[in-house]
Order: sequence, then C-alpha cells, then structure tokens
Amino acid sequence: MKEIQLKYGCNPNQKPSRVYMENGDLPVTVLNGRPGYINFMDALNSWQLVKELKKATGLPAAASFKHVSPAGAAIGRPLSDTLKKVYFVDDIKIPLTPLACAYARARGADRMSSFGDFIALSDECDEATATLIKREVSDGVIAPSYSPEAFAILKEKKKGNYNIIQIDPTYVPEPIETKQVFGVTFEQKRNDIEFNDDSVFQDVPTQNKNFPEDAKLNLKVALITLKYTQSNSVCYVKDGQAIGIGAGQQSRIHCTRLAGNKADIWWLRQHPKVLGLPFLDTLGRADRDNAVDVYISEDHDDVLADGIWQNLFKTKPEVLTMAEKKSWIAQNTDVALGSDAFFPFGDNIERAHRSGVRYIAQAGGSVRDDNVIQTADKYDIAMAFTHVRLFHH
Repeated sequence: MKEIQLKYGCNPNQKPSRVYMENGDLPVTVLNGRPGYINFMDALNSWQLVKELKKATGLPAAASFKHVSPAGAAIGRPLSDTLKKVYFVDDIKIPLTPLACAYARARGADRMSSFGDFIALSDECDEATATLIKREVSDGVIAPSYSPEAFAILKEKKKGNYNIIQIDPTYVPEPIETKQVFGVTFEQKRNDIEFNDDSVFQDVPTQNKNFPEDAKLNLKVALITLKYTQSNSVCYVKDGQAIGIGAGQQSRIHCTRLAGNKADIWWLRQHPKVLGLPFLDTLGRADRDNAVDVYISEDHDDVLADGIWQNLFKTKPEVLTMAEKKSWIAQNTDVALGSDAFFPFGDNIERAHRSGVRYIAQAGGSVRDDNVIQTADKYDIAMAFTHVRLFHH
C-alpha cells in the first residue's frame, strides 16, 4: 500500500488528508480502526523511540504519546508492589511480562497526560500487555506484531474501532527527510544518532565522575526519550522509566521545573497517605487519577471539602501537609536527568537537585558552563557533557 486516506488533518477543517510514500510501500498496516493524522504522527514518532530504547538497553520498551511528545517512556523492568498499586495493575490476575511492565511504567508515570494516548511497543504485543491496554482510555497502539490473544483483546476496544497498527520492524527510512511549512519545503539529514554505548559519558567536567551502570542506563532512556520530545525538553528518569517530562517550553528552566514537578508528583503518589486513600469502590481509574492529582496539590480542599469528598471517598482523608510532602520528596534519590540542549544557568541544577537528581547528561557549550558545573559540584552531582543537541520539531 502506497497511501492511506485520512478523515482529516490536524483539525476537521483540514481536508483532504493522507499519509503516503513517494517511493515504495508504506511500512505500516492498519489492522483495525481508522487512525487519523495525529494518530500517525504519534505512532511513527513513538515507534522510533521504543525501537531505539530496545536497541540501547536490550529490554522491551513502551511509550505513551500525546500530541507528538511522550507522556511516558520506559523499559521492561519488574514492578514493585507499590508501583503496581500506583499504576492500578495490582489486580491483574495473569503474570506481567517485561513488555507489560514497560507499558505499565510508561502509562503510569503521568497518568493525567497519558489519558487518551497513542501507545508504542517495541516487541510483539502479548496478552498481558493487551489486558492492561484494554482498561485504559487510549486512541491506538503500534507494534511490530500482535499475538492472536492480544489482537482479540484489543479489537474489542472502542466497540471494535480501536486503532491497531502493525509496523515493519526492518523498515529503514531514507537518510534525507523533508517537510513543508507554509508551502516551503525543508530538507535535512535524519537525526540518526544512537546511544548504544557509553561514549556519551566520556566528558565529565564535574568533581564527581562516578556514573554507575544503572545511572548510565537511565541517562540513555532520558536522551532517547528527548530525541522524540518537542523542544525545549528535559526528562527525569528513575529505574528505567521517565518520571517527569517537560516538553515544548520556550525557557529551559521552565522545562526543568515542569518535568521536576511531574517527577515530584510521581513520587508523592507513592506516599502512604496517597496509597491509603479510601476511594469508593465504584470510582473509575480516571476519576481516581484526577482525585489523586488534586489531593497532592495545594488545591486539596477541592476534593476534601464537605459535600465533595463523599462523592470520592468512603471516609474523609487527612490532608497531606506541605511539610509531609517536602519530607517525602527529599527521600527520592539517584534520579537521572537529561536535557536536549545545554543548561544556560545553574538554576536548572538547583531545581533538579530538589527532585533527587544525582546524575545529569546535557549538551554543554553554554558561556556559563562554569556556573552550571559549580552548582553541580555543590550538590556532588555527576554531570556529563554529551556535545549532542537533540532538538525535535
């Protein structure tokens, strides 16, 4: 197939719309549903991300995409009992495969942003992964293949209209890519840089030069994720999964703050008070996500006020105080942080430190590199200059 006609483009008024190949056949096959323009943008970007994560780490990978940026990305490490509860997968009766764990992590890192996502899987979608996907609000999935059991499960979503795309894992695009903006054609070499070895960590200007293997793996996850995140972007990673992504901000400190706040929320969701919230049995996962998000925030009275909490909880929960939140966040350690370009000021390091960052990989090359290095040294942070910019637009 050389082209697929679409319902419309980014918006309903943008017609006609299609995806097509100038030469050869499309590397994708629509097995079910009718993906749209944005669906295909998310699918093709997220597939590249998970394919590269698998190649760099050797583990199955998954991504949760929204509006051409990842809400979450992860590799298939086992889940603790706490994370199973936080990600709402503790009730699954069948064993969670490595791919299912990767998806649970990718979807669970920022469940608010992942609502209505497009999913990418590096490996054949199995029954366990499909079982998790079926329960979530999602637009579609792309994978190299689907087991018969997984396909049967996914085909039931959205009354049989769930978007299921199969991609040829051997497909290699042309080295030169083009796109049009306002009738003008842009052309450039594809960003085919890879992070499969440790050469990216060779230039370490900080006093602390120690990068354990786990830190290197987490930084690779961060850098590959940033490669497919709308710039400016910053990514916090822990235990093989992105826990905070700041995308598309004009100021890098705003990226660092946004991603850091998301990382803090991810950690706060593991606080005993949050894990013990007495939700009504009839409350759905999306409503629980919303309630947790508000409960953790400064607007907690919006879910704890009389006349409101009764719609969410069996009994009124205690407030999670600011002191409790600060104390809990301080216990998050050994977080890795990647940036798609250099940090211009040390304030980014100050903010990262407050969210437990211990290892950093950034491009370097700022006229204020000395200030950034000094700030990292103040907190005994190991920082590598990658000399690689990862802007994505």
